[in-house]
Amino acid sequence: MQIHLLAVGQKMPAWVSQGYQEYARRLPAECALHLTEVAALRRGKNADLTRIADQEAASLLVAIPKAALIVALDERGQQWTTRQLAGHFEGWRQQGRDVALLVGGPDGLNDECRRRAHHVWALSSLTLPHALVRVLVAEQLYRAWSIGAHHPYHRD
Repeated sequence: MQIHLLAVGQKMPAWVSQGYQEYARRLPAECALHLTEVAALRRGKNADLTRIADQEAASLLVAIPKAALIVALDERGQQWTTRQLAGHFEGWRQQGRDVALLVGGPDGLNDECRRRAHHVWALSSLTLPHALVRVLVAEQLYRAWSIGAHHPYHRD
């Protein structure tokens, strides 16, 4: 299983890249985490935000690897406990399918991304900066892996 984090936005601050890389590199090769960035479109004063979100979503959808299980990260999704995420992670691993995690830009994901997703996952009921989501997801995936591997990183 390979995990593909497909995210809107490029040229993140150094702390985002460093945080993401710290946890991505900890995952073993058999469940490696790969980041694919798609360009965030310009949002001017009178921008059509729906059209922009649709275009960004189209770029995300094109980047999904063939036959991947799709997980949309969206505030309207289900919140999972760490143990629930670890259960999902183990299930994905046993299926042997690649997993594509979709992270929208400042205006989130559109309806098409949510419809195509096998799961819609809400990290929190808080509004989170989309750049921070990369770091949180990488850390939580590493934590989920560590639970299944009986690694001491996660403590109950």
